[in-house]
Amino acid sequence: MTEELRHWRTDTDSDGILWLCLDKVESNANVLSETVLREFESVLAGLEANPPRGLVIYSGKPSGFVMGADINEFTAIETADQGYELIRIGQQLFDRLEALRCPTAAVFNGFALGGGLEMALACTYRLALDNKKPIIGLPEVQLGLHPGFGGTVRSVRIAGVRAAMQVMLTGKPIRVDKALQQGFIDRIVSPDNWKQAAREMLASGKPRQSAPFTDKVLNLPFVRPFVARSLRKQVAAKARKEHYPAPYAMIDLWSDHGASDSSYAYEARSFAALMVGSTSRNLVRVFFLQNRLKGQGNKPDAKIERVHVVGAGVMGGDIAAWCALRGLKVTLQDRGQEYINPAIQRAAKLFSKRIRDANDRAAASDRIVADVEGKGVANADLVIEAIFENAEAKQELYKKLQASMKDSAILATNTSSIKLEELRTVLDRPTRFIGLHFFNPVAQLPLVEVIRCADTDQTVLDQAFSLVKAIGKFPLECQSAPGFVVNRVLAPYMAEAMYLAEEGVPCAAIDRAAEEFGMPMGPIELIDSVGLDVAMHVSKVLSDAFEREAPTILSGMVDDKQLGRKSGQGFYLWQDGKAVKPVDSAGNIPENITDRLILPMVNEAVACLTEGVVKDADLLDAGVIFGTGFAPFRGGPLQYARDRGVNEITKALEQLAAEFGEKGGARFKSHQGWQQLQESGT
Repeated sequence: MTEELRHWRTDTDSDGILWLCLDKVESNANVLSETVLREFESVLAGLEANPPRGLVIYSGKPSGFVMGADINEFTAIETADQGYELIRIGQQLFDRLEALRCPTAAVFNGFALGGGLEMALACTYRLALDNKKPIIGLPEVQLGLHPGFGGTVRSVRIAGVRAAMQVMLTGKPIRVDKALQQGFIDRIVSPDNWKQAAREMLASGKPRQSAPFTDKVLNLPFVRPFVARSLRKQVAAKARKEHYPAPYAMIDLWSDHGASDSSYAYEARSFAALMVGSTSRNLVRVFFLQNRLKGQGNKPDAKIERVHVVGAGVMGGDIAAWCALRGLKVTLQDRGQEYINPAIQRAAKLFSKRIRDANDRAAASDRIVADVEGKGVANADLVIEAIFENAEAKQELYKKLQASMKDSAILATNTSSIKLEELRTVLDRPTRFIGLHFFNPVAQLPLVEVIRCADTDQTVLDQAFSLVKAIGKFPLECQSAPGFVVNRVLAPYMAEAMYLAEEGVPCAAIDRAAEEFGMPMGPIELIDSVGLDVAMHVSKVLSDAFEREAPTILSGMVDDKQLGRKSGQGFYLWQDGKAVKPVDSAGNIPENITDRLILPMVNEAVACLTEGVVKDADLLDAGVIFGTGFAPFRGGPLQYARDRGVNEITKALEQLAAEFGEKGGARFKSHQGWQQLQESGT
């Protein structure tokens, strides 16, 4: 049996314990691919025929136990019946693991996610090496799915419905200490004694972990409907059922079947139906897009370790704080200490929220230093300019900075709309100048646009890609162009929202239309959040660049100091950081309001692709999803266009252009790139 194994290694010790190591060949991480599971079935057959005194499953990868199922294989499934057969194979294997006539244990040396945790839940015991990071979870909901290898059943049986549903519905992994508290694991062990600890667990005779008494009551048939109603209400506050059906399906499974033996087949049917649905297909696509963003760039010869940020406003201060949080040494410069202090205070709040250990928090605070005089420039590997959007002011600053920067340092701008070619004319080394465009709020939005000119030094770009990934963000390479990708695509969307407002359409109705499409925030609330003054400036820059008219509604509001959230009044009144939206949105609401908002954005995405601002359609979709929050379940603007049909999109644009005549219709004119996309088959 073992001679045929490629992904598994077996070793039986003198005590009769079988040590089963999963070490998937030609892979940095373990995943439960078809070949891995087929070999596991071979191992199980031998164990069923000749049970050892105990079985310990562990990983040969330093990265962790098992990442989950092989998502690549999901894309080959075409029908729900095919998906059901695949899932039942995995379920039945884990049933056989659970039924072995010997005690079993799984050892987590790092992440144990999805199918990996489901495999471990079929074991008698679970041990985890001590780890401060969240590594244990069932994240399938992030792919538009729910656990399919028995996880919806065993997690409830072992940890109880409260803990299990929290882990499954959020998709967020938990730390080992919380996993121990909730019953997902039985013991936390140190790296040097995990084998002895596993032997002790196998010999203990301790009964298999089961849910707390309260959760057993909650699992009773006449109680489940009441709990399920509460769970649906919680989910509905964050996700619409028509957009994200998986969490609702998960609740329905438990509500209808509890954690009974018959639940496994229902779980497989539900999983298979979700698997071939559009939401899961697109979220799986987003998963691959995310991995592609992470894979950009070559490994640089030198790492960026010291960062100097000029401009301690909201963007500059938060960029500095995030870099310090992620381990970089940061100096923060502004005109005076009074401008830096608020940024340092915001950094302290970020560290308090993100770092649990007091010593680690203190270390992060020590890594960010106020630097009014700019002494940190001389030692910095990267200098980030984050001052206001004025080309002349930025250039004057660059003249001073380059005199102090070391030759190997990189100069970057956080400009949101100005072309790099315009800014770099005063630089001695223009090929070492890039854009690093973060998004507000920095701590929440994962994308950073890495902007290049035609002759930008590739080693500089590689260092930038490495830095962005090191601080936990996704880099998107963009060619220097007005607005780059994210702001350029957002601009017509936000502009159309303002045109609708000028027509008298209630702001809340405009936002609601966008949210019903799947946007995380309506365009009116978004404008208020970024600031009407900022929105007006970006709108002017892009309108000038592309010779378009801009909505006029903002200028009067900015003159009246109605700047949005930061002033307390914009399109909405803001209280306690939240927009106060009128309940009654009755009024003139056009039937085509959704197309008016969304199609100009999709049209602009095609323009960006056609003009080569990004390399290909997948990267563009990734950038718009992670930079704007564009409905992930739709797969990005270009994927949305494919799903809806290019002909239908262009026809709808033509109808809108005709409706608004020669002047207003220009903003709906379909870009010539649509025809190129059709001809190329993209």
